[in-house]
Amino acid sequence: MIDYPAARTVALVAQTGSFDGAAAALGVTASAVSQRVRQIEERLGAVLIERGSPCRATPQGAALCRHMERVGLMERTLFRELPGGAGAGTGAAPVTLSLAVNADSLATWALAALAPFSQSEGYLIHLTVEDETETAQALRAGRVLAAVTATQRPVQGCEVTPLGAMRYHATASPDFLRRYFPQGVTEAAMARAPGLTFSQKDGLQQDWLRAEFGHSLSYPTHFLPSSQSFVEACVMGMGWALNPAPMVADHLAAGRLIELIPGAVMARPLYWQVNRLAAEELAPLSRAMTEAARASMG
Repeated sequence: MIDYPAARTVALVAQTGSFDGAAAALGVTASAVSQRVRQIEERLGAVLIERGSPCRATPQGAALCRHMERVGLMERTLFRELPGGAGAGTGAAPVTLSLAVNADSLATWALAALAPFSQSEGYLIHLTVEDETETAQALRAGRVLAAVTATQRPVQGCEVTPLGAMRYHATASPDFLRRYFPQGVTEAAMARAPGLTFSQKDGLQQDWLRAEFGHSLSYPTHFLPSSQSFVEACVMGMGWALNPAPMVADHLAAGRLIELIPGAVMARPLYWQVNRLAAEELAPLSRAMTEAARASMG
């Protein structure tokens, strides 16, 4: 049998990143937290917390954390069905849901689903922001219960719902285009013009280049891990980049940004994947995410 108070302690250490943080949340000492974690690790025969700054859950610890989230979800569902209705169990600690989204979804439509859901259902949200090609790995590793992914194929044990396709425009400021592309957007000009890259995992710009030129191109790039700053940097003439259509529509209409190649739009299909064991309890969230995504992306 699992020692659930100790398991909750493990989840809080992983959530807060420290034994002190978990101790403050539980109203006990850090040494008591350390003892609980050590005892459940010995009982389960596995290291659950990687000690450090911050502390992180091991793969086995992450699996235990997701189990505790599912237990919390089921308890909330049970409380609603017991006499007393939704008011039963309101004294319990809020359930934290671990989710993964890509930065562009977070910047455009995801909060329109997450904010009202968290307010109406009373959940806390712990978001992991990853490239959409990487969020499925967070599901696969058991670090999250649900994720926005670029992967249509279901992660083992998950259900998949199409969300629509995020449309991207390759954009730059008028001054940038005049400076780097006086003779048009050619391969030689692309090799000199600085671009913007979100992170080393960001392959979106190269995907667009392959679609337009038939192969990858090497070009100088800034690394800028912020969707909003991507747009602002383009407007300021810092570089060119693929930006989500909802974030640049006004700039394109006003002439502050111009498409490098008019009409050369890239569409990136997105999917909502949710752990099947939590799918019933997370159905309201799944509906909210689907509706918000389709309203934004069409």
